[in-house]
Amino acid sequence: MNVEFLILGQGICGTFLSYYLQKENRSFLVIDNDGENSPSKIAAGIINPVTGRRMVTTWMIEELQPFAWHAYTEIGHAMDITAISQKSIIDFFPTPQMLEAFTKRIEEGAHYLHAYPEQNHFNPFFNYDFGCGEIRPVYTAHTEMLLPAWRRFLKNEKSLLEENFEPSELIIKGDQIHYKGIAADKIIFCDGAHGFENPYFKLLPFAPNKGEALIVEIPDLPDHHIYKKGMLLTPFQRKDVFWIGSSYEWNFTDSAPTKKFRDTTERLLKEWLKVPFRILEHKAGIRPATLERRPFVGVHPFHKNIGILNGMGTKGCSLAPYFAKQLVSNLLHQVPLQTDADINRFHKILARKC
Repeated sequence: MNVEFLILGQGICGTFLSYYLQKENRSFLVIDNDGENSPSKIAAGIINPVTGRRMVTTWMIEELQPFAWHAYTEIGHAMDITAISQKSIIDFFPTPQMLEAFTKRIEEGAHYLHAYPEQNHFNPFFNYDFGCGEIRPVYTAHTEMLLPAWRRFLKNEKSLLEENFEPSELIIKGDQIHYKGIAADKIIFCDGAHGFENPYFKLLPFAPNKGEALIVEIPDLPDHHIYKKGMLLTPFQRKDVFWIGSSYEWNFTDSAPTKKFRDTTERLLKEWLKVPFRILEHKAGIRPATLERRPFVGVHPFHKNIGILNGMGTKGCSLAPYFAKQLVSNLLHQVPLQTDADINRFHKILARKC
C-alpha cells in the first residue's frame, strides 16, 4: 500500500489533519487504536475566550474562535452531525473577592465578560451566595460526536488502520517511510501523550499533566449554558448528560481515574446543585501540554519526512483545527507556519537527535 501521508493518532489533531488532507484530495492512512484514555475523548470541548484566575484573554482567541466555528460547522455538515454549539459560561463567584475581580475586569473593558442581569435566575438549580457573571461567546466542540463520526468515515474510505502503533516497525529509508508493508512520503505524529517517548520529538519541552472528569446525568438542569464554580459543568449533545471537570495534576503515577477526584467532585455537586444527579462515568487521561503553552507544529528540521502536530494542552479543541490547516498549507503549498508554533524554534534541541 502506498500513500502520501501516514498519520499517527485520531484525536482532535489527527482528525482535523486528515480532514484537511482529504479536502486537498491527498492520500493518507490514519493509525489509531481507539484508546479510551485519549485526552480528546475526555475533554469537554470548551473554547473559552478567557483564561486563568485573572480572566485574561486567551492567546490568539480573536483568530481561533471564528476559525473553530467555521471548521467544526463545516466538518459537522459533512458528517451530518452537530459538531459545535454556542453557549455562555455562567460564572458563580465562590468568594466576594472573585466577584470584585470580575467586576473590575468588566470596568477595564474586558470584551468577553458581562454582568448577568438576573442574579436570582439560577436559584432553583444552584446554591450560590455571591452572585454570578457571564462569559460569552463560548463554544463547545462536541468531540463525543465528531470523533466517532470521522472514524466511521475513515473506515468506509479504508483510510484507518485500527491497531497500536509499533515503533520498531517504522523504517526511515531515504525519502520514504515504511511501516508494515505501507510506504508513505511522510509520517505526521499526532500521538498526544505518546509524543513524550517519541525518539524524534521527546526532547521537546513537553509538560504533561493529568486531567479527570465525571459524566453525570442531571435531568432537571437546563442545558442552555456552561456553569462554573471551581469546576466547569458542561452539557453534552445527549439529553440531560453533563461533563464536570477538570483537574490539573502535575505529579501522577498513571492515567487511571482516582477515588480522590471522584469523591471531591461528587461532594462539590452535592453542595452546589439543588437538583438530583447521577454519575454515569469517570474518565481520566494525560494532556500533552508544553512548558511554554504553545503547540508543536511542523516538520522535523533534520528529518524532512517526519512531522508533528501535538502539544495542544488544555486548548486542543480551539488550537487543533487552526494549526492542522496551517500544517497542511505548509506541507502542500509552502505557506509559512506561525513562528511561535513552528518546531523549528527548537532546532538546536532537535539537532541532538538528528
